[in-house]
Amino acid sequence: MALARLHGGPLDGQIIPLGDDVDDKLIVPYSETQIVYNRRGEPQNTGANDGPAELDFWYDESLEDINPADV
Repeated sequence: MALARLHGGPLDGQIIPLGDDVDDKLIVPYSETQIVYNRRGEPQNTGANDGPAELDFWYDESLEDINPADV
């Protein structure tokens, strides 16, 4: 299991669990749309005794306009 650390966009600072088949693109539901984060950098905490691996994902786009009043 790995963890995704999200940077930028409406979910900045969130950490979410990932399955075993990690992709370079993460599409996350948000309100009534979806937002896209792309993976950057190398995994962190990949040793046997340092907890779950962490992957950095950076905000790319939302599939529809995000209205802060709807959230």
